[in-house]
Amino acid sequence: MKKERNEIMDTAFKKAKQYEMKSGGCSQCTLSGIFDAMGVQNDDIFKAATGLADGVGLTGNGHCGALSGGVLAIGYFFGRNKEDFSDMMKLIKANMLSKKLHDRFVKKYGTCRCADLQKSFFGRFYNLYDPEELTSAMKAGLLETCSTLVGEAARMTTEIILEAQEKDAK
Repeated sequence: MKKERNEIMDTAFKKAKQYEMKSGGCSQCTLSGIFDAMGVQNDDIFKAATGLADGVGLTGNGHCGALSGGVLAIGYFFGRNKEDFSDMMKLIKANMLSKKLHDRFVKKYGTCRCADLQKSFFGRFYNLYDPEELTSAMKAGLLETCSTLVGEAARMTTEIILEAQEKDAK
């Protein structure tokens, strides 16, 4: 089971990184890598993830979109349905797993805020709405750096999901 788990996690990393390199949209790329690795297709959640990129709406002023994509995947697998809206235990489980992802992410990167991640990686924040800033960000290595981060977020999330599924199966 460990080998299969590692293969699924590696697939999530590779797919998410490839999507980010090709298409951008860190939240959607993370979510897609996880879903591809786990055999899930859900266009509604994919579409809903659109505005979460680069700290919400490309502002940098929120947590990393890759983290958002991971949290959405956790919600897909462990969140509560509308019919269970009053079930606090389902709310708690999804939140506990999301907190676990958050804590792992912050331990690895020192922060979860997009602008702070950019400052850590590049010494500054880039306004991706400004064409000159976007060009500068690309020259600084934003695409490669963020695509690796997206892959890592997908891997972390997939591991948390698989661990929780294994625990539930026992």
